[in-house]
Amino acid sequence: MPFLFSQAQEKVMSDVDERVLVLSEREVECLRWVENGKSSWAIGVILNVSYNTVNFHIKNAMRKLDASTRTQAVVKARRLDLI
Repeated sequence: MPFLFSQAQEKVMSDVDERVLVLSEREVECLRWVENGKSSWAIGVILNVSYNTVNFHIKNAMRKLDASTRTQAVVKARRLDLI
């Protein structure tokens, strides 16, 4: 039975690996500025958008990357070559 279980596990893992993660251009742009140490307010000034808009893009990226912090989102995006 362990052999069958491991085959089922492999199937689940291969399904997870086939997911395609896509960040929008604005999400990537915001994460790059976060990587450079900029606050949401500063990013908003740079991109000429509101603080809330910046946070919206960052939170969407965090959700897609399954990250709980901005820093974790940047690290995961960097490891996946998304930024």
